[in-house]
Amino acid sequence: MSASGNAALGALPEWDLGDLYESPDAPELAADLQTAAEAAKRFHAAHAGKLAEMSGAALGEAVEGYEAIREKIGRVTSYATLRYAADVSDPARGKFLQDIQEKTNAIGTELLFFTLEINRLSDAALAEKLKAEKLARYAPWLRDVRAFRAHQLPDDLERLLYEKYLSGRAAWTRLFDETMAGLRFPVDGKELTETETLDLLSSPDGVARRAAAKALGQVFGENVRLFALITNTLAKDKAIEDAWRNYPRPVSERNLENQVEDAVVTALVDAVREAHPRLAHRYYAWKARLFGVDQLDYWDRNAPLPDEAVRAIPWEEAVKTVLEAYASFTPELARVGQRFFDAAWIDANPRPGKASGAFAHSTVPSHHPYLLLSYQGKTRDVMTLAHELGHGVHQVLAAKQGLLLAETPLTLAETASVFGEMLTFQRLLGEERDPKVKRNLLAAKVEDMLNTVVRQIAFHSFEERIHDERSAGELSAERLGDIWLEVQAESLGPAIRFEEEYRFFWTYIPHFIHTPFYVYAYAFGDCLVNSLYAAYEAAEEGFAEKYLDLLRAGGTHRHRELLAPFGLDASDPAFWGRGLGVIERMIDELETLS
Repeated sequence: MSASGNAALGALPEWDLGDLYESPDAPELAADLQTAAEAAKRFHAAHAGKLAEMSGAALGEAVEGYEAIREKIGRVTSYATLRYAADVSDPARGKFLQDIQEKTNAIGTELLFFTLEINRLSDAALAEKLKAEKLARYAPWLRDVRAFRAHQLPDDLERLLYEKYLSGRAAWTRLFDETMAGLRFPVDGKELTETETLDLLSSPDGVARRAAAKALGQVFGENVRLFALITNTLAKDKAIEDAWRNYPRPVSERNLENQVEDAVVTALVDAVREAHPRLAHRYYAWKARLFGVDQLDYWDRNAPLPDEAVRAIPWEEAVKTVLEAYASFTPELARVGQRFFDAAWIDANPRPGKASGAFAHSTVPSHHPYLLLSYQGKTRDVMTLAHELGHGVHQVLAAKQGLLLAETPLTLAETASVFGEMLTFQRLLGEERDPKVKRNLLAAKVEDMLNTVVRQIAFHSFEERIHDERSAGELSAERLGDIWLEVQAESLGPAIRFEEEYRFFWTYIPHFIHTPFYVYAYAFGDCLVNSLYAAYEAAEEGFAEKYLDLLRAGGTHRHRELLAPFGLDASDPAFWGRGLGVIERMIDELETLS
């Protein structure tokens, strides 16, 4: 395993993509592209225009063939994507990713007819075909494909949109990523990356926090016109396609992809907004009192508490903490999680050019996932490891479903990650005997939950307002900043003081660019896991196996079916109140400990 790091943290792993392909010019990669291209042409010639007359068994075989080609494409694309994420600033890696995307896009064009034609089958005809066992296995995938029937365009328009994606949305996304990776922030005589500068916002040194915040605001402000152009262009692009597809609201397509009803999302958003005074407003007022002020400067929002002892947590200690927390729930979680550390499946070393944030990339079911994070030794970094490892374990367990059935919607994809965080937090809390340290752990968890629930719903509100207002014309950078400040003030409350440069902080949120309306899935997952963990604490034997079954199911069931064994129902209006109540009770406990 390739590893680097500093003395305090120990050796930090870097992934080895050689088990995908040895290099960009590996003969195996070229062979896989050629094999996929030839198979796609044969597939098109054999099946285009013929699905209606095929038997159920024959259609099942066709779906198997389609899945196999998609798997081959997915392997190549995963390699290019992961290699690019390791150094977004490298032009050669960007070019390689673009070249691979263009080649796989051309292959995908040959396959595009398949799902379009499936959606032209009548319900009765498909029901008859589903009597065949070979096709019945794919019923959940067919259900999800056909959910978009009402929004499908004529074949020639679908092909045009598919082929133009790389020169449209994907190109603007790449511009955002490469611009952000290339920015440097002047702090204390040094030029820091975005990740390094954002990390200083949770430093115990108030002077360092302020300097980092001012540097972020300065550089974001210097580039705000470019980010405003990217945001406006992508919002308009989405509005055009939404209109052609007859989506009633900008968020509707995401809800459909997430397999969640509009009313459920609205209930979540309304519940979080209604709880702002009891959650974020109350917590930050409590934190301000600890700092001896009426208001916290925005750069102190994630600061350690004044009496908190901050130490760098070595990587090996973080790994041990997370795996022991997983094992305390069930040895199976820890067993799967251990594989990520035994092999080179994790890239944890912060370095210039590396993609910011953290993610788990599932690749394809015949391979294994990879995790990316930038570990800097804070408690939050331990929680990030627990979070991304949860995704990875979920992806490993669901892989047996195969490519078309393994992937979960975003709302359920966050279940294992947030549950892994909760297991890790509860283990740390349960082992701590010092009341002050326990209070500080609890405060850190509350802040993480507020960032996951309140802040992500605020991001969602920002997106809603941007997309709604964009329909009347382009939004100026000034207007974007105004909306940002209004949403942040409403969600975080009067105990947070913003300065003028904070109006530019919307620019660095990648989800707005990569995956519009992704962000509410974090709040969905956190509230869901709060309820799920409460059910775990009250459960008798058998909960862990039911939970593992939920993960193994991948995308074969929707949230109502997956949560039913635990007595939970996300469509129940009271469901979100119970999840938010967990955060409220933690704030109660904090005030008691103080």
